[in-house]
Amino acid sequence: MRKDLGAKTILYPMPVLILAAYREDGRVDAMNAAWGGIANTNQVCICLSSDHATTKSIAARKALTVSVADAAHTVEADYLGVCSGNDVPDKFEKSGLHAVRSENVDAPVIREFPLTLECRVSSIDDISEGTVRVVADIVNVSADEGILTDGKVDISKLDPITYDTVSHGYFRIGERVGNAFSDGKRLM
Repeated sequence: MRKDLGAKTILYPMPVLILAAYREDGRVDAMNAAWGGIANTNQVCICLSSDHATTKSIAARKALTVSVADAAHTVEADYLGVCSGNDVPDKFEKSGLHAVRSENVDAPVIREFPLTLECRVSSIDDISEGTVRVVADIVNVSADEGILTDGKVDISKLDPITYDTVSHGYFRIGERVGNAFSDGKRLM
Protein backbone atom coordinates (compact mmCIF):
# COMPACT_ATOMS: atom_id res chain seq x y z
CA MET A 1 0.00 0.00 0.00
CA ARG A 2 1.26 3.49 -0.83
CA LYS A 3 0.52 6.77 0.93
CA ASP A 4 0.38 10.20 -0.74
CA LEU A 5 2.69 12.70 0.98
CA GLY A 6 1.86 15.72 -1.15
CA ALA A 7 4.30 18.00 -2.98
CA LYS A 8 7.49 17.89 -0.91
CA THR A 9 11.22 18.29 -1.51
CA ILE A 10 12.04 14.62 -1.10
CA LEU A 11 14.60 13.16 -3.49
CA TYR A 12 17.43 10.81 -2.64
CA PRO A 13 20.36 11.08 -2.59
CA MET A 14 20.56 14.86 -2.21
CA PRO A 15 24.21 15.90 -2.53
CA VAL A 16 25.76 18.20 0.03
CA LEU A 17 27.52 20.77 -2.11
CA ILE A 18 29.92 23.41 -0.86
CA LEU A 19 30.01 26.46 -3.10
CA ALA A 20 32.94 28.87 -2.95
CA ALA A 21 33.62 32.19 -4.62
CA TYR A 22 35.64 35.30 -3.93
CA ARG A 23 34.09 38.40 -2.39
CA GLU A 24 34.79 41.77 -4.00
CA ASP A 25 37.65 42.31 -1.52
CA GLY A 26 39.22 38.93 -2.38
CA ARG A 27 38.18 37.04 0.76
CA VAL A 28 36.79 33.52 0.38
CA ASP A 29 33.03 33.16 0.58
CA ALA A 30 31.58 29.66 0.98
CA MET A 31 28.20 28.08 1.66
CA ASN A 32 26.44 24.73 1.92
CA ALA A 33 23.89 24.25 -0.88
CA ALA A 34 21.37 21.44 -0.96
CA TRP A 35 19.44 22.12 -4.18
CA GLY A 36 21.90 21.29 -6.93
CA GLY A 37 23.35 18.72 -9.25
CA ILE A 38 24.41 17.91 -12.79
CA ALA A 39 22.20 19.73 -15.30
CA ASN A 40 23.76 18.70 -18.59
CA THR A 41 27.04 17.36 -19.92
CA ASN A 42 29.72 19.46 -18.21
CA GLN A 43 27.16 21.70 -16.47
CA VAL A 44 25.83 22.09 -12.95
CA CYS A 45 22.61 23.77 -11.85
CA ILE A 46 22.06 25.09 -8.33
CA CYS A 47 19.09 26.95 -6.85
CA LEU A 48 20.02 29.56 -4.25
CA SER A 49 18.49 32.32 -2.21
CA SER A 50 19.38 35.58 -3.91
CA ASP A 51 20.25 37.25 -0.61
CA HIS A 52 23.08 34.85 0.34
CA ALA A 53 26.48 36.54 0.47
CA THR A 54 27.93 33.70 -1.60
CA THR A 55 25.22 34.12 -4.25
CA LYS A 56 26.22 37.76 -4.60
CA SER A 57 29.91 36.81 -4.86
CA ILE A 58 29.16 34.20 -7.54
CA ALA A 59 27.17 36.75 -9.53
CA ALA A 60 29.91 39.37 -9.26
CA ARG A 61 32.81 37.07 -10.25
CA LYS A 62 30.88 34.81 -12.68
CA ALA A 63 32.82 31.86 -11.27
CA LEU A 64 32.55 29.34 -8.44
CA THR A 65 33.80 26.01 -7.23
CA VAL A 66 31.45 23.22 -6.24
CA SER A 67 32.90 20.73 -3.78
CA VAL A 68 31.36 17.48 -2.64
CA ALA A 69 31.16 17.43 1.16
CA ASP A 70 32.66 14.32 2.72
CA ALA A 71 32.01 12.56 6.04
CA ALA A 72 35.33 13.73 7.48
CA HIS A 73 34.22 17.36 7.19
CA THR A 74 30.53 17.14 8.08
CA VAL A 75 30.82 19.71 10.91
CA GLU A 76 32.58 22.24 8.68
CA ALA A 77 30.11 21.65 5.84
CA ASP A 78 27.15 22.20 8.18
CA TYR A 79 28.76 25.33 9.65
CA LEU A 80 28.99 26.80 6.15
CA GLY A 81 25.22 26.30 5.92
CA VAL A 82 24.07 27.51 9.33
CA CYS A 83 26.33 30.56 9.53
CA SER A 84 25.55 33.48 7.22
CA GLY A 85 28.30 35.40 5.48
CA ASN A 86 25.99 38.41 5.67
CA ASP A 87 26.25 38.28 9.48
CA VAL A 88 29.77 36.88 9.93
CA PRO A 89 32.11 38.38 7.31
CA ASP A 90 35.03 36.12 8.35
CA LYS A 91 32.86 32.97 8.24
CA PHE A 92 35.31 31.03 6.06
CA GLU A 93 38.24 31.85 8.34
CA LYS A 94 36.22 30.73 11.37
CA SER A 95 35.42 27.42 9.66
CA GLY A 96 39.07 26.36 9.96
CA LEU A 97 39.12 25.39 6.29
CA HIS A 98 41.81 26.49 3.83
CA ALA A 99 41.62 27.54 0.20
CA VAL A 100 43.89 28.01 -2.77
CA ARG A 101 43.13 29.91 -5.96
CA SER A 102 41.85 27.76 -8.82
CA GLU A 103 44.15 27.73 -11.82
CA ASN A 104 41.12 27.50 -14.11
CA VAL A 105 38.47 29.94 -12.84
CA ASP A 106 38.34 33.03 -10.61
CA ALA A 107 37.27 31.10 -7.52
CA PRO A 108 38.84 29.31 -4.53
CA VAL A 109 39.36 25.57 -4.16
CA ILE A 110 38.81 24.41 -0.58
CA ARG A 111 41.69 22.03 0.18
CA GLU A 112 39.88 19.88 2.74
CA PHE A 113 37.11 18.78 0.36
CA PRO A 114 38.69 16.14 -1.89
CA LEU A 115 36.52 16.59 -5.01
CA THR A 116 35.88 20.00 -6.58
CA LEU A 117 34.23 21.14 -9.80
CA GLU A 118 35.75 24.40 -11.04
CA CYS A 119 32.99 26.31 -12.83
CA ARG A 120 32.32 29.39 -14.94
CA VAL A 121 28.82 30.84 -14.64
CA SER A 122 26.74 30.47 -17.78
CA SER A 123 23.54 32.08 -16.45
CA ILE A 124 21.83 33.30 -13.31
CA ASP A 125 18.07 33.47 -13.60
CA ASP A 126 15.34 34.58 -11.21
CA ILE A 127 13.02 31.60 -10.82
CA SER A 128 10.82 32.87 -8.00
CA GLU A 129 10.79 35.71 -5.54
CA GLY A 130 14.12 35.56 -3.71
CA THR A 131 15.43 32.49 -5.56
CA VAL A 132 17.88 32.25 -8.44
CA ARG A 133 19.03 29.34 -10.57
CA VAL A 134 22.77 29.32 -11.28
CA VAL A 135 23.86 27.31 -14.30
CA ALA A 136 27.62 26.92 -14.62
CA ASP A 137 29.95 25.17 -17.03
CA ILE A 138 32.41 22.71 -15.50
CA VAL A 139 35.84 23.86 -16.66
CA ASN A 140 37.84 21.33 -14.63
CA VAL A 141 37.43 18.72 -11.93
CA SER A 142 40.19 18.55 -9.35
CA ALA A 143 40.52 15.54 -7.09
CA ASP A 144 42.82 14.73 -4.21
CA GLU A 145 44.96 11.73 -5.21
CA GLY A 146 43.82 9.96 -2.03
CA ILE A 147 40.33 9.41 -3.47
CA LEU A 148 41.52 7.96 -6.77
CA THR A 149 41.80 4.33 -7.82
CA ASP A 150 43.45 3.74 -11.20
CA GLY A 151 43.17 7.49 -11.89
CA LYS A 152 39.39 7.60 -11.35
CA VAL A 153 37.32 8.91 -8.44
CA ASP A 154 36.54 6.06 -6.04
CA ILE A 155 33.28 6.86 -4.25
CA SER A 156 34.21 4.69 -1.27
CA LYS A 157 37.40 6.72 -0.78
CA LEU A 158 35.56 10.02 -1.36
CA ASP A 159 33.02 9.07 1.36
CA PRO A 160 30.47 11.73 0.31
CA ILE A 161 27.55 12.71 2.48
CA THR A 162 23.97 13.28 1.42
CA TYR A 163 21.27 15.43 2.96
CA ASP A 164 17.92 14.02 4.09
CA THR A 165 15.32 16.77 3.74
CA VAL A 166 12.85 14.88 5.94
CA SER A 167 14.97 14.25 9.05
CA HIS A 168 17.48 17.07 8.37
CA GLY A 169 20.29 14.55 8.71
CA TYR A 170 23.49 13.86 6.84
CA PHE A 171 24.15 10.30 5.69
CA ARG A 172 27.02 8.45 4.07
CA ILE A 173 26.58 6.83 0.69
CA GLY A 174 26.23 3.06 1.17
CA GLU A 175 27.76 0.03 -0.41
CA ARG A 176 27.84 -0.87 -4.12
CA VAL A 177 24.79 -2.93 -5.03
CA GLY A 178 25.08 -3.30 -8.78
CA ASN A 179 26.68 -2.35 -12.07
CA ALA A 180 25.16 0.42 -14.21
CA PHE A 181 24.53 -0.26 -17.89
CA SER A 182 25.11 -3.96 -17.26
CA ASP A 183 22.90 -5.64 -14.66
CA GLY A 184 19.67 -4.75 -16.46
CA LYS A 185 20.81 -6.58 -19.56
CA ARG A 186 19.90 -9.82 -17.78
CA LEU A 187 16.26 -8.94 -18.45
CA MET A 188 16.79 -8.35 -22.18
